Amino acid sequence: MTEAVLPLEPRASAIGRLRPVLMEIGYEFIRLARTRAYSFSVIGFPLMFYLLFGTGHRHSPIAQYLIASYSCLGLGSACLFGIGLGISLERARGWLELKWASPMPRLAYLLAKMLSSAAFALIVMAALIWLGIAVGGVTVSLGQAARLAFIVLLGSIPFTALGLLIGLITPANAGAGLINLVYLPLSFASGFFMPLRMLPHWVRVIAPVLPTYHLAQLALAVFGFAPRTGAPLHWLVLAGFSVLMFAAAWITFSRREVRAP
Repeated sequence: MTEAVLPLEPRASAIGRLRPVLMEIGYEFIRLARTRAYSFSVIGFPLMFYLLFGTGHRHSPIAQYLIASYSCLGLGSACLFGIGLGISLERARGWLELKWASPMPRLAYLLAKMLSSAAFALIVMAALIWLGIAVGGVTVSLGQAARLAFIVLLGSIPFTALGLLIGLITPANAGAGLINLVYLPLSFASGFFMPLRMLPHWVRVIAPVLPTYHLAQLALAVFGFAPRTGAPLHWLVLAGFSVLMFAAAWITFSRREVRAP
């Protein structure tokens, strides 16, 4: 007489499906943390910039402005270098094909990179707030910190999409150069380093078509440096940019799979 096999409880089954996703997220975060060139630069550069420029304007609106703008700078760097350069290197080493061939869900791979990069962006934001309060002489309420964290988390999606596309089309030996070539002009033209009113007129004209501009406007609105009434438009633009980049990445990936032997 054979024993009846009892079906798994729904809760246990759900935990079993989530386990590889959570493990992949943890491993990816540890990998990024141990990659000193990534962790030191993504966290270190915004903090260094704030110490250089933010502390020179203690107790002034500029010190608060730079908390928001450098949080955006850290977000973009975390996503583009963590995802774009990471995928480019893994693709060159054959690691990406191995991941795809494994039983791990493909979505887990992307979620791990996205959430790990967002976690580093939150670390940058928290460190900037601490520096602003400790040495910048600014006041940041819990509500402002929570709103900025929400913007950083949700704002990571479009830059995840851009990083994914860059990782799929860029050779590993050119990844860092291409990211800097794209991201640094976007950062300057979007007001990350100084208010837009201080930039040339032609820069102010093209800024509204850049995704970094809309991210910056959402973050700056937390501290009153941009109107909150524009938030729906900014989120809409970022959502459209995300869809466009994910679609381009999917087409690129599909063509690579078709060409693969």
